[in-house]
Amino acid sequence: MNPKTAIVTGANRGIGLEISRQLGQLGVKVIMTARSEEKGEAAYSQLKEEGLDVHFHALDVTNEESIQMLSRDVKEQYGTLDILINNAGIFLDDKNSILDIDLDTVRKTMETNVYGPLRLSQVLVPLLKKSEDGRIVNVSSGMGAIEDLGGWDPAYSLSKTALNVLTIQLADALRDSEVMVNSMCPGWVRTDMGGSSAPRSVEEGADTAVWLATGEVGRTGRFFRDRKEISW
Repeated sequence: MNPKTAIVTGANRGIGLEISRQLGQLGVKVIMTARSEEKGEAAYSQLKEEGLDVHFHALDVTNEESIQMLSRDVKEQYGTLDILINNAGIFLDDKNSILDIDLDTVRKTMETNVYGPLRLSQVLVPLLKKSEDGRIVNVSSGMGAIEDLGGWDPAYSLSKTALNVLTIQLADALRDSEVMVNSMCPGWVRTDMGGSSAPRSVEEGADTAVWLATGEVGRTGRFFRDRKEISW
């Protein structure tokens, strides 16, 4: 059997790098993407040295030309796609409230955290539909769950709530296909974004995304943490 092929965005560090590692350890061919070619190549080389079947492709999820180039290259080289993990994300909030958050900060956050996953999904769905078991996994956050929302970090929270809505709508649009779409919260993880005082390791943070991409999930349009469904 041919190995499954996955695209992981924001794969040069943190959770994205660890997702790529864990997928590679399961025998998945991983196309690691990052906006910075230098950082992406360094991460790719690290996993290549570990003996994993990884490849690197530069990708700016806010740039349409970059998205189209990725789609074209994957189609030409592989012909199909089994897994898309929308992990790339930014956190620009700085102790703002919704009353004083700069609209530019909201726009930039939405461009990367929502519109990027939307365009990638739209462009790559034709390749995912060629898979017998296509998966889209959106790396979201509990900060986007409506029942837990407060007044903190408004740009990031808005973007993750929107990403969860995108998950539901994509799942509904693809319900008659073999493509499942789910969202997950990695928890508070020790990364550059999460900080050194976070209680969870990157291995723990990546686990549910990898399970949603490769495991016997049997559900679509849902929100998960620690392999268990959680409330929106």
